Amino acid sequence: MEFPFYKKIISEEGTSLLADEFAEILIPGDIVILNGNLGAGKTFFVKQILKKFDIEFINSPTFAIVNEYYGRYIFYHFDFFRINREIELFDIGINDYLNNVEAITFIEWGNMFPDILPKKRIEIDITLNEDYSRQFYFKKYE
Repeated sequence: MEFPFYKKIISEEGTSLLADEFAEILIPGDIVILNGNLGAGKTFFVKQILKKFDIEFINSPTFAIVNEYYGRYIFYHFDFFRINREIELFDIGINDYLNNVEAITFIEWGNMFPDILPKKRIEIDITLNEDYSRQFYFKKYE
């Protein structure tokens, strides 16, 4: 996968295959930001990636803010949707999570607090179309 990368997906199976392809390039220290409206498929995409790493029991972090998973790597899965102020992220130790070079971090709704995002990251914008297909746009920031 070379960046920027764009793909239109028309099924859950297609999303799973794209997640498999993306998982192949992930390494510890990567931070992945997922943006898109409600129902766009952010959590589903992360779940499919984590399955590639043999993590089966994955919950949405909407109410927990962050879920941690341990397997071949450490994974952090954030959801900023319910965060009202940036200070809440610092209260839970966001910097410690983002600076853990042994972990792969996923952040849903990262566009809500762009000032705290690291410069080095991968952003994925997911658009849900009227025909229920999805457009995935991947961009890497160095």
